[in-house]
Amino acid sequence: MQTNWATELFLVSIALVAAALAIAGIVFLERRGKRRQVTTFAEDTAATVFLFDGQALIDSTPSARALLATSPVPGTAWAKLSAYLAPHFAELDAKLARLADEGSFTLHGTLNLDSPLVLQAELRGGLTRLVLADASQHGLSTGQDLMAQRALADELDQLRDTVARAPFLMWRERANGDIIWANAAYMLQATEVLGLGQDLTWPLPRLFERLATAQNVTGQRQKLMPRQGKPAWYDLTGFADGEDRLTFASLADQAVHAETALRDFMMTLTKTFAHLHVGLAIFDKDRQLILFNPALLDLTGLPAEFLAMRPSLLSVLDGMRDRNMIPEPKDYRTWRRQMTEMERAAASGLYEETWSLPGGQTYRVIGRPHPNGAVALMFEDISGEMLRTRRYRADLELSQAAMDEVEEAFAVFSSAGHFVMSNAAYARLWQTEPDMALTDETLRTVCAQWRAQCAPSAIWGDLEAFASNTDDRTAWLAELRLLDGRLIDCRFAPLSGGATMTVFRLRDAAGGPKAVTNPDTLLKRA
Repeated sequence: MQTNWATELFLVSIALVAAALAIAGIVFLERRGKRRQVTTFAEDTAATVFLFDGQALIDSTPSARALLATSPVPGTAWAKLSAYLAPHFAELDAKLARLADEGSFTLHGTLNLDSPLVLQAELRGGLTRLVLADASQHGLSTGQDLMAQRALADELDQLRDTVARAPFLMWRERANGDIIWANAAYMLQATEVLGLGQDLTWPLPRLFERLATAQNVTGQRQKLMPRQGKPAWYDLTGFADGEDRLTFASLADQAVHAETALRDFMMTLTKTFAHLHVGLAIFDKDRQLILFNPALLDLTGLPAEFLAMRPSLLSVLDGMRDRNMIPEPKDYRTWRRQMTEMERAAASGLYEETWSLPGGQTYRVIGRPHPNGAVALMFEDISGEMLRTRRYRADLELSQAAMDEVEEAFAVFSSAGHFVMSNAAYARLWQTEPDMALTDETLRTVCAQWRAQCAPSAIWGDLEAFASNTDDRTAWLAELRLLDGRLIDCRFAPLSGGATMTVFRLRDAAGGPKAVTNPDTLLKRA
């Protein structure tokens, strides 16, 4: 009985083990089916394969996806792949155009003859299948990431070639100042700086002062002295890269020469403007003072220390206002608005005014635009000129008042026949405006007005001929009759400079003697 019981127990154990193995096999098969991806290519496919429907990517192998991921070209997968294949296969576009007719083709790359690429293309069911491989490998089956690694290697070669051909200096230095890497331009410049018999050693020699390269400031400039030739200027730009520092040095000779020429030119202008009696102030596009001459100090009363600090335009005007060198309006707000309008007018080249200052001076202020948005203001003291002008106007007004008191009507014409002056008696006699001398009247047009108010006479032609004659002339008398019957005694006399004077006087009703005033006496009386 014991033997039967042991046998039955053994058989049951075998049955249980078999059932467990069967269940485990079923579960394994189910899980394996769930992990399987729905893809055209199996995950263990080693080749770099692309499947396109036209230019739309349908599927690709892992190595193909890695190759596309390394491409810097933006856009679709077809654009990325075309940008990568174009340098290797010159006939790719022509072959793809004939793929529908030929069905397949194979191209060998020409970019790298030591390890050229091989491209196989075939048309399957309307889909384009591209297989990319390295000819140095056996067959077309390559490592999973071979194409991606090759793309990275090509990009690395291009970057190295770019850095080697860069026209500016590049180097990397440690925190202690040791230069651990430099490009070809730096190496070449280092050989120019080294003395005779010296060779490049490691770490590389330093070309620039470390104080400038270590500071995190852009726009630094240093001079480099080669063993032969002229010194060269460089602009340094540095970036922190971890514990190291990467620095770039670009040649700045042209900028230095331009700045030197500009500085010399500004000095020349300053010396030239120093002899002008007109105050000059030039403001840049930000309305900061960049140039002034000594005359500006005398005219504005501003100290040189203040102007040397490059104040703004409003600060300069405020300083002038504090010294009573600007016409003072009733309120400050109005004054600020006027100054803003003055700045706009000067920028457009339309500002020119005369300032009457509280101290009695008179300034002529002119604003003119300059290149690059700059504005120039010019201050000129015209107090003497204005004083002479006022005196001249006062003399003219006095002379005109004296001539208006003369009873005889007279008019004076220049040598060119233009109307110059007349008096009040002339305006009353011929019914003209008192300020007729300010118009562009000529002797011919005035004679026409006289002729229209008088009886027909032949003296008008004689008068025009007399006025236009440049030879020796003698005064002569004539008689006119107005349309209302009144008689006028006339005298036409030459004046200095070819001018002509006409004098008219109404004859009295009693028929008394002619009272014609001698023109020379008339001028003396005036």
